[in-house]
Amino acid sequence: MSDRNNATAALADVAAEPGVAKPDPLLVADNVQRSFGGLHAVDVDHLEIQRGAITALIGPNGAGKTTLFNVLTGFDRGGSGDWRFEGKKMSRLPAHRVAHRGMVRTFQLTKALSRLTVLENLQLGATEQRGEAMFASVVRPLWRRQERAIIERADALLARFRLDHLRDEFAGTLSGGQRKLLELARALMVQPRMLMLDEPMAGVNPALTQSLLEHITDLRDEGTTICFVEHDMDMVMGTSDWVVCLAEGQVIAEGPPQAIGSNPAVIDAYLGKQHGAPPAEELTS
Repeated sequence: MSDRNNATAALADVAAEPGVAKPDPLLVADNVQRSFGGLHAVDVDHLEIQRGAITALIGPNGAGKTTLFNVLTGFDRGGSGDWRFEGKKMSRLPAHRVAHRGMVRTFQLTKALSRLTVLENLQLGATEQRGEAMFASVVRPLWRRQERAIIERADALLARFRLDHLRDEFAGTLSGGQRKLLELARALMVQPRMLMLDEPMAGVNPALTQSLLEHITDLRDEGTTICFVEHDMDMVMGTSDWVVCLAEGQVIAEGPPQAIGSNPAVIDAYLGKQHGAPPAEELTS
Protein backbone atom coordinates (compact mmCIF):
# COMPACT_ATOMS: atom_id res chain seq x y z
CA MET A 1 0.00 0.00 0.00
CA SER A 2 1.38 3.42 -0.97
CA ASP A 3 1.93 6.12 1.64
CA ARG A 4 -0.91 8.19 0.23
CA ASN A 5 -3.19 5.18 0.52
CA ASN A 6 -2.01 4.76 4.10
CA ALA A 7 -2.82 8.38 4.89
CA THR A 8 -6.19 8.12 3.16
CA ALA A 9 -7.00 4.87 4.97
CA ALA A 10 -6.15 6.42 8.34
CA LEU A 11 -8.69 9.18 7.66
CA ALA A 12 -11.30 6.99 5.98
CA ASP A 13 -13.56 6.69 9.02
CA VAL A 14 -13.17 10.30 10.15
CA ALA A 15 -16.37 12.32 9.89
CA ALA A 16 -16.31 15.25 7.48
CA GLU A 17 -17.20 17.95 9.99
CA PRO A 18 -15.43 20.98 11.49
CA GLY A 19 -13.14 20.28 14.46
CA VAL A 20 -13.34 16.51 14.09
CA ALA A 21 -10.83 14.38 16.04
CA LYS A 22 -8.16 12.53 14.04
CA PRO A 23 -6.80 9.04 14.80
CA ASP A 24 -3.19 10.24 15.22
CA PRO A 25 -2.96 14.04 15.38
CA LEU A 26 0.47 15.65 15.31
CA LEU A 27 -0.84 19.17 15.97
CA VAL A 28 -3.88 19.94 18.15
CA ALA A 29 -5.14 23.51 18.53
CA ASP A 30 -7.91 24.80 20.80
CA ASN A 31 -9.57 28.22 20.99
CA VAL A 32 -6.99 29.90 18.78
CA GLN A 33 -7.89 33.55 18.31
CA ARG A 34 -6.25 36.58 16.77
CA SER A 35 -7.92 39.94 16.46
CA PHE A 36 -6.86 43.21 14.88
CA GLY A 37 -8.93 45.93 16.50
CA GLY A 38 -12.51 44.77 16.15
CA LEU A 39 -11.74 42.28 13.39
CA HIS A 40 -11.53 38.60 14.40
CA ALA A 41 -8.99 37.34 11.86
CA VAL A 42 -8.76 33.87 13.46
CA ASP A 43 -11.34 32.21 15.69
CA VAL A 44 -10.68 28.45 15.58
CA ASP A 45 -12.42 26.40 18.26
CA HIS A 46 -10.64 23.09 17.58
CA LEU A 47 -8.35 21.81 14.84
CA GLU A 48 -6.29 18.64 14.53
CA ILE A 49 -3.69 17.88 11.85
CA GLN A 50 -3.22 14.18 11.11
CA ARG A 51 0.31 12.81 11.33
CA GLY A 52 1.81 11.64 8.03
CA ALA A 53 -0.87 13.24 5.83
CA ILE A 54 -1.05 16.22 3.50
CA THR A 55 -3.62 18.68 4.85
CA ALA A 56 -4.71 21.59 2.67
CA LEU A 57 -5.94 24.79 4.30
CA ILE A 58 -8.24 26.64 1.92
CA GLY A 59 -10.60 29.59 2.02
CA PRO A 60 -11.31 32.89 0.30
CA ASN A 61 -8.96 35.86 0.58
CA GLY A 62 -9.07 37.28 4.10
CA ALA A 63 -10.23 33.99 5.64
CA GLY A 64 -7.35 33.99 8.16
CA LYS A 65 -5.22 31.19 6.71
CA THR A 66 -1.84 32.92 6.82
CA THR A 67 -2.66 34.57 10.15
CA LEU A 68 -3.38 31.12 11.61
CA PHE A 69 -0.01 29.91 10.27
CA ASN A 70 1.70 32.96 11.80
CA VAL A 71 0.15 32.37 15.23
CA LEU A 72 0.83 28.63 15.35
CA THR A 73 4.46 29.01 14.26
CA GLY A 74 5.32 31.90 16.60
CA PHE A 75 5.70 34.62 13.98
CA ASP A 76 2.67 36.38 15.46
CA ARG A 77 2.63 36.17 19.25
CA GLY A 78 -0.45 38.33 19.65
CA GLY A 79 -2.85 35.38 19.45
CA SER A 80 -4.45 33.44 22.26
CA GLY A 81 -5.44 29.82 22.79
CA ASP A 82 -3.65 26.54 23.33
CA TRP A 83 -1.90 24.38 20.77
CA ARG A 84 0.26 21.32 21.19
CA PHE A 85 2.72 19.64 18.85
CA GLU A 86 3.47 15.98 19.55
CA GLY A 87 1.74 16.51 22.89
CA LYS A 88 4.03 19.38 23.92
CA LYS A 89 2.68 22.85 24.57
CA MET A 90 3.69 25.31 21.83
CA SER A 91 1.43 28.27 22.62
CA ARG A 92 3.18 31.61 22.16
CA LEU A 93 6.68 30.18 21.80
CA PRO A 94 8.97 32.31 19.63
CA ALA A 95 9.40 31.17 16.04
CA HIS A 96 12.94 29.81 16.43
CA ARG A 97 11.89 27.54 19.29
CA VAL A 98 8.90 26.30 17.32
CA ALA A 99 11.23 25.43 14.43
CA HIS A 100 13.70 23.67 16.74
CA ARG A 101 10.88 21.45 17.97
CA GLY A 102 10.20 20.32 14.41
CA MET A 103 7.40 22.53 13.06
CA VAL A 104 8.76 24.65 10.22
CA ARG A 105 6.98 27.00 7.85
CA THR A 106 7.72 28.67 4.54
CA PHE A 107 6.32 31.93 3.22
CA GLN A 108 4.26 33.01 0.25
CA LEU A 109 6.92 35.65 -0.42
CA THR A 110 10.24 33.85 -0.27
CA LYS A 111 12.82 34.94 2.29
CA ALA A 112 16.07 34.05 0.54
CA LEU A 113 19.10 36.09 1.61
CA SER A 114 19.97 37.45 -1.82
CA ARG A 115 23.60 38.40 -1.12
CA LEU A 116 24.51 34.97 0.19
CA THR A 117 25.10 32.01 -2.07
CA VAL A 118 22.56 29.24 -2.48
CA LEU A 119 24.76 26.94 -0.36
CA GLU A 120 25.14 29.57 2.38
CA ASN A 121 21.35 30.01 2.52
CA LEU A 122 21.00 26.31 3.25
CA GLN A 123 23.80 26.32 5.81
CA LEU A 124 21.94 29.00 7.76
CA GLY A 125 18.97 26.65 8.08
CA ALA A 126 20.84 24.09 10.16
CA THR A 127 20.18 24.32 13.89
CA GLU A 128 22.46 24.13 16.95
CA GLN A 129 25.61 25.04 15.06
CA ARG A 130 28.56 25.12 17.44
CA GLY A 131 30.36 27.74 15.36
CA GLU A 132 27.62 30.28 16.06
CA ALA A 133 28.66 30.58 19.73
CA MET A 134 30.88 33.58 20.35
CA PHE A 135 33.77 31.81 22.03
CA ALA A 136 33.58 28.54 20.10
CA SER A 137 33.61 30.41 16.78
CA VAL A 138 37.32 31.23 17.13
CA VAL A 139 38.28 27.60 17.82
CA ARG A 140 37.67 25.92 14.49
CA PRO A 141 38.39 22.31 15.57
CA LEU A 142 35.29 22.53 17.80
CA TRP A 143 32.90 22.96 14.86
CA ARG A 144 34.79 21.93 11.70
CA ARG A 145 33.42 18.36 11.63
CA GLN A 146 29.87 19.57 12.20
CA GLU A 147 30.26 22.14 9.42
CA ARG A 148 31.36 19.42 6.99
CA ALA A 149 28.27 17.37 7.90
CA ILE A 150 26.03 20.41 7.35
CA ILE A 151 27.57 21.08 3.94
CA GLU A 152 27.12 17.43 2.96
CA ARG A 153 23.44 17.59 3.95
CA ALA A 154 23.01 20.86 2.07
CA ASP A 155 24.64 19.42 -1.06
CA ALA A 156 22.34 16.39 -0.90
CA LEU A 157 19.30 18.66 -0.73
CA LEU A 158 20.57 20.82 -3.58
CA ALA A 159 20.93 17.70 -5.69
CA ARG A 160 17.46 16.50 -4.69
CA PHE A 161 15.88 19.80 -5.73
CA ARG A 162 18.05 20.10 -8.84
CA LEU A 163 19.70 23.27 -7.61
CA ASP A 164 23.22 21.86 -7.35
CA HIS A 165 24.33 23.67 -10.49
CA LEU A 166 23.47 26.94 -8.71
CA ARG A 167 25.33 26.02 -5.51
CA ASP A 168 27.76 28.97 -5.58
CA GLU A 169 25.45 31.53 -7.20
CA PHE A 170 23.94 34.37 -5.21
CA ALA A 171 20.38 33.57 -4.14
CA GLY A 172 19.28 36.92 -5.54
CA THR A 173 19.88 35.65 -9.08
CA LEU A 174 17.35 32.80 -8.78
CA SER A 175 13.96 32.81 -10.43
CA GLY A 176 10.79 32.84 -8.34
CA GLY A 177 10.32 29.10 -8.72
CA GLN A 178 13.95 28.37 -7.85
CA ARG A 179 13.59 30.50 -4.71
CA LYS A 180 10.58 28.41 -3.70
CA LEU A 181 12.69 25.27 -4.08
CA LEU A 182 15.52 26.89 -2.14
CA GLU A 183 13.19 27.84 0.70
CA LEU A 184 11.78 24.32 0.83
CA ALA A 185 15.29 22.86 0.87
CA ARG A 186 16.34 25.28 3.64
CA ALA A 187 13.32 24.26 5.71
CA LEU A 188 14.43 20.65 5.40
CA MET A 189 17.83 21.53 6.85
CA VAL A 190 16.02 21.71 10.19
CA GLN A 191 14.90 18.08 9.64
CA PRO A 192 11.27 18.96 10.51
CA ARG A 193 8.50 16.57 11.42
CA MET A 194 5.90 18.97 10.04
CA LEU A 195 6.16 21.44 7.15
CA MET A 196 3.70 24.33 6.88
CA LEU A 197 3.80 25.76 3.35
CA ASP A 198 2.12 29.10 2.64
CA GLU A 199 0.99 29.09 -1.00
CA PRO A 200 3.93 27.06 -2.30
CA MET A 201 2.78 27.46 -5.92
CA ALA A 202 2.39 31.26 -5.86
CA GLY A 203 4.58 32.83 -8.54
CA VAL A 204 5.87 29.49 -9.80
CA ASN A 205 5.88 28.90 -13.55
CA PRO A 206 4.22 25.76 -14.91
CA ALA A 207 7.58 24.12 -15.62
CA LEU A 208 8.41 24.02 -11.90
CA THR A 209 4.90 23.48 -10.53
CA GLN A 210 4.90 19.75 -11.19
CA SER A 211 8.37 19.42 -9.70
CA LEU A 212 7.23 21.15 -6.50
CA LEU A 213 4.16 18.92 -6.30
CA GLU A 214 6.30 15.81 -6.61
CA HIS A 215 8.64 17.03 -3.88
CA ILE A 216 5.72 17.69 -1.53
CA THR A 217 4.19 14.25 -2.06
CA ASP A 218 7.61 12.60 -1.76
CA LEU A 219 8.12 14.30 1.60
CA ARG A 220 4.76 12.96 2.79
CA ASP A 221 5.71 9.50 1.57
CA GLU A 222 8.93 9.75 3.61
CA GLY A 223 6.98 10.49 6.78
CA THR A 224 6.87 14.30 6.92
CA THR A 225 3.50 15.78 7.83
CA ILE A 226 2.49 18.56 5.43
CA CYS A 227 0.01 21.39 5.92
CA PHE A 228 -0.26 23.94 3.12
CA VAL A 229 -2.28 27.02 2.24
CA GLU A 230 -3.33 27.04 -1.39
CA HIS A 231 -5.85 28.69 -3.74
CA ASP A 232 -5.22 26.36 -6.67
CA MET A 233 -8.07 23.88 -6.31
CA ASP A 234 -6.56 21.50 -8.85
CA MET A 235 -3.51 21.16 -6.61
CA VAL A 236 -5.68 20.81 -3.51
CA MET A 237 -7.87 18.09 -5.01
CA GLY A 238 -5.02 16.20 -6.60
CA THR A 239 -2.47 16.32 -3.78
CA SER A 240 -4.11 16.55 -0.36
CA ASP A 241 -5.38 13.74 1.86
CA TRP A 242 -7.57 16.06 3.93
CA VAL A 243 -8.91 19.59 3.42
CA VAL A 244 -9.81 22.25 6.00
CA CYS A 245 -11.79 25.30 4.86
CA LEU A 246 -11.68 28.61 6.72
CA ALA A 247 -14.04 31.55 6.28
CA GLU A 248 -13.97 34.71 8.38
CA GLY A 249 -11.38 33.07 10.64
CA GLN A 250 -13.47 30.00 11.47
CA VAL A 251 -13.28 26.39 10.33
CA ILE A 252 -16.50 25.92 8.37
CA ALA A 253 -15.74 22.52 6.80
CA GLU A 254 -13.30 19.60 6.94
CA GLY A 255 -13.07 16.39 5.00
CA PRO A 256 -11.45 14.47 2.18
CA PRO A 257 -11.01 16.45 -1.06
CA GLN A 258 -14.00 14.91 -2.82
CA ALA A 259 -16.32 15.81 0.07
CA ILE A 260 -15.03 19.37 0.33
CA GLY A 261 -15.40 19.94 -3.41
CA SER A 262 -19.15 19.38 -3.17
CA ASN A 263 -19.71 20.98 0.24
CA PRO A 264 -22.31 23.80 -0.04
CA ALA A 265 -20.69 25.79 2.79
CA VAL A 266 -17.36 25.77 0.95
CA ILE A 267 -18.95 26.80 -2.33
CA ASP A 268 -20.84 29.60 -0.62
CA ALA A 269 -17.68 30.81 1.14
CA TYR A 270 -15.78 31.04 -2.14
CA LEU A 271 -18.47 32.28 -4.46
CA GLY A 272 -21.42 33.47 -2.39
CA LYS A 273 -25.04 32.66 -2.98
CA GLN A 274 -25.65 36.18 -4.19
CA HIS A 275 -23.34 35.61 -7.13
CA GLY A 276 -25.11 32.47 -8.27
CA ALA A 277 -22.68 29.75 -7.27
CA PRO A 278 -22.07 27.25 -10.08
CA PRO A 279 -22.54 23.50 -9.65
CA ALA A 280 -20.12 21.86 -7.23
CA GLU A 281 -18.22 20.10 -10.00
CA GLU A 282 -16.99 23.47 -11.28
CA LEU A 283 -15.17 24.08 -7.99
CA THR A 284 -13.14 20.93 -8.52
CA SER A 285 -12.51 21.32 -12.24
